[in-house]
Amino acid sequence: MKQIIVIRADLKLGKGKIASQVAHASLASAELCRKNYPDIYNKWLYEGQKKIVLKIENKEKLLELYERVKREIPTVLIKDAGMTQISPDTITCIGIGPWKDEEIDRHTGSLKLL
Repeated sequence: MKQIIVIRADLKLGKGKIASQVAHASLASAELCRKNYPDIYNKWLYEGQKKIVLKIENKEKLLELYERVKREIPTVLIKDAGMTQISPDTITCIGIGPWKDEEIDRHTGSLKLL
């Protein structure tokens, strides 16, 4: 079991902003999984809550990935509030899972680590 966070590389966010967006995505997608798939969520917790952060080129590719993955795996889309570095409602990242490794890898295996 693992969780994947995919963040947009084109935004050129600072390290702190990236960290906060990744945290939002991790918590939101974990909570979605906990509510809808408690057995998977609990197994992920027991196994150590593996998380991997990947990057994607731009908003269009992120949305394409989001639309494809959300049909099969608990996935959330994160938009920034716009209080610091970027405009309000800017889509920054998605959180995928936690879910089964091989199923997540089918969708994200070609992406590079952040």
